Amino acid sequence: MATNYKVKRLNASRDYIKDNFQTALSLADIAKSSYMSPYHFLRVFKQVYGETPNEFLIRLRVEQAKKMLITENYSISEVCEKVGYTSLGSFSSLFLKQVGMAPTLYRRKLWALSTEAYRFPSQIIPACYAYHFLGKLPK
Repeated sequence: MATNYKVKRLNASRDYIKDNFQTALSLADIAKSSYMSPYHFLRVFKQVYGETPNEFLIRLRVEQAKKMLITENYSISEVCEKVGYTSLGSFSSLFLKQVGMAPTLYRRKLWALSTEAYRFPSQIIPACYAYHFLGKLPK
């Protein structure tokens, strides 16, 4: 079990990931922010949070991408880049795995709920309804 001191250091590393999710992050960089060796950090992070730092990073990036796909008029490639991926294929695969549909389909389904032309759905559709429509609640 992790001590209170280690949990504080792990929280610092989660904050580091949140603050830098749009850049390339390595396990060594993240572990350094918590003053642990990479392997010890990985083991303790998984034990405390129930997911690896990479799984947390992917989830964070996908959640940010979901918001951007709904509220911004960026292309899928631009969203991919803004959330920290360099490969559109990797981004699309991870998005599909996490959300259950491709980014294009996700956007199309939510934007189809909008009755006003050129108006982003999030401005007129309550988020709880949109998540109900898609069948998933945010984590």
